[in-house]
Amino acid sequence: MKKFFRKVNEVWKRIVLLFLLLLTFSYAMFQGGFVSWFLFYSFVPFGLYAFGLALYSLKEIKAERVYTKQDYNAGEKFKASITLRRKIPFPLFFAIAEEQSGETLAGNKDLQAAKTMIFPGFKRIFSFHYSIENLPRGEHVLTGIKLKTGDLLGLIEKEKILKDENKILVYPAYQELVYRPVSRHFDQGMTASKERVQRDTSMATGVREYQPGDRFSWINWKATARRNDIMTKEFEQRQSHDVTLLMDCAPDPHFEVIVSFTASVIRAILRKGAQVGLLTSSTERVAFPARGGESQQQQLLYHLAKIRDTSPVSFDRVLEAETFLAQQSNSVMLVTAQLTKELVEKAVVLNQRNEAVSIFLIKNSQELSTDTEKNLRSLTSARGIRLVMVHDGQFPEAFSEVNRG
Repeated sequence: MKKFFRKVNEVWKRIVLLFLLLLTFSYAMFQGGFVSWFLFYSFVPFGLYAFGLALYSLKEIKAERVYTKQDYNAGEKFKASITLRRKIPFPLFFAIAEEQSGETLAGNKDLQAAKTMIFPGFKRIFSFHYSIENLPRGEHVLTGIKLKTGDLLGLIEKEKILKDENKILVYPAYQELVYRPVSRHFDQGMTASKERVQRDTSMATGVREYQPGDRFSWINWKATARRNDIMTKEFEQRQSHDVTLLMDCAPDPHFEVIVSFTASVIRAILRKGAQVGLLTSSTERVAFPARGGESQQQQLLYHLAKIRDTSPVSFDRVLEAETFLAQQSNSVMLVTAQLTKELVEKAVVLNQRNEAVSIFLIKNSQELSTDTEKNLRSLTSARGIRLVMVHDGQFPEAFSEVNRG
């Protein structure tokens, strides 16, 4: 329907333009004199240009978007250069160019402010630049460039979206932190090991990609030569330090901090030499078994880049219905911003099956605990559950809290 009315509007404006030309010509013919003919000849160039613009097609203009890289971290600056090329140098006195995007960037203020007026004239190639100061996390689609132009009298307007689709993947922001695995249970709580995960170096079970901190003697030279990349031996662990992270995906204003903290912990665990798994239940349930290596990190961070807080049920309901953890013997970390009695009770059940369960309660930088959370903190301590409060911007302190016990 909109296209129909747009076509009718275009035809109507052309009829009005033709009527104005005939009107000024008739006035000059019947009135005569210098003024009437001056009025007619003054209007003719504008009318002819408007007719020419009406016949000119913006479809022949091609758009090309150039930017530095495809993968970013949340908060980084995005710069793009748009180049428009055409074959017919029809004079365009002005044009308004605007970047078009998918839903994830539709409300971005920087992108909305990137609307630019350019003056192509007879140029075949013209361009403009824009930037987004703080990229939000997610997979963003740039669909094309909306180009709008018209004649000087405003009688003819032309608009066209020049398709040029690109995708930008923005990984979660992260902070560097040192992971200290919870190693043993005692009556008064848990202790954390500062050492790198201990493995039985007398028995190699496989090979993996080199990680910072691996010993020189662990390098498998045959596999390194075969894959043209440094590979190290994978040894049997003396004690399991593998971790499964469960992230709360219920709608919450702290969700971006939850994702950022989860990404930071994943990087720290893998750098420590342990293996990490992830379970999320957003629009759909996704479970990643505990593994190590660079490929596991890329897979988990890619998942975190796209995830949304659209879980239809609360976090405790997710744990109640979950069967994935029954097959695991790993330490379990629950990352949430909503601490409830029901969640603590489900964590107690997990703690009876797994080596250790920790709850990381996410807060904003200056946010304090509520009275309910203070009461539940004593309950978790009595049940052998480690509860750690994590403030935005202070992620490294989370594991120093674990270490202090």
